Amino acid sequence: MKKLALTMGDPGGVGPEIVIKALYSSEVRYYCAPIVIGDRIVIEEALNLLKLPLTLRIIKSPEESQPALGSINLIDVRVMKKFKKGQPTAKSGRACVSYIKKAVELALNKQVHGIVTAPISKKALKMAGFAWPGHTEMLADLTNTKEYAMMLVGGPLRVILATIHVPLKSVPALITKDKVLKTIRLAMKACDVFGIKNPKIAVAGLNPHAGEAGIFGDEEIKKIIPAVEAAKKEGIPVSGPYPPDTIFHKTYKGEIDIIVCMYHDQGLIPLKMIAFEEGVNVTVGLPFIRTSPDHGTAYDIAWKGVASPTSMIEAIKLAALLKI
Repeated sequence: MKKLALTMGDPGGVGPEIVIKALYSSEVRYYCAPIVIGDRIVIEEALNLLKLPLTLRIIKSPEESQPALGSINLIDVRVMKKFKKGQPTAKSGRACVSYIKKAVELALNKQVHGIVTAPISKKALKMAGFAWPGHTEMLADLTNTKEYAMMLVGGPLRVILATIHVPLKSVPALITKDKVLKTIRLAMKACDVFGIKNPKIAVAGLNPHAGEAGIFGDEEIKKIIPAVEAAKKEGIPVSGPYPPDTIFHKTYKGEIDIIVCMYHDQGLIPLKMIAFEEGVNVTVGLPFIRTSPDHGTAYDIAWKGVASPTSMIEAIKLAALLKI
């Protein structure tokens, strides 16, 4: 079975809880051999909170792991001596980075087949002095990956983003022919990772009605259409740009495999509307598989025993199925 490293996420958020609940699921055990990367004191407290019949096994490397039902294999990074619940802190930000760095090390050394990351806090990262705006950029930096993209999967929708965590006012200037073309290429790579035969890739426009022949904006004419035409010449099965208010419906009906979206909320709003609890984040372009639940640290419900593990379970299952 594939070994997957599961980073614990922010100690003060729902990460420890959803990781443990996911590992208690028989679905996860059927798909992979999970190894948690985190802090023993946090996982032990979460186990005490949840009262689940799970035994904690402390290991030093994935080679020592045993995929036994009813146990959790943990590589104890030993960063936290105590932690605050329900809020971001500089300590939790540093801890999250330590877990992720360890998981990346294991993946690059081929000791695990992929990484599944529990939610972290962008505010905690900033408080700890890190400039990364999120997991995606951090993982790209740690692996020296130049061409990468955030992809979200939920229900019948798969969306890949040309721009990620930037202010909306900055998006038009960031949409270039080169940027869109690179994202289309990554969409094609994602089709290979997902094992999609005869893929159909669609590109969403930036403006209403995809610009309406330049009436509502000329980014489609000057940047997006040239990128689509260049991709076609490379043999990529892509079409567009399409009006953003219609292409998602076509994809929902199964006519499109992946939509190339121009900015964060363009892709995430429709996906979270239909698959809020089941959505999975996939980083395309890394030298290993990486997925995560498509939600945040949820400090407001953290450490109350009520967080749903559904998205984490789906992220683990998907990571076990994907291939690079």
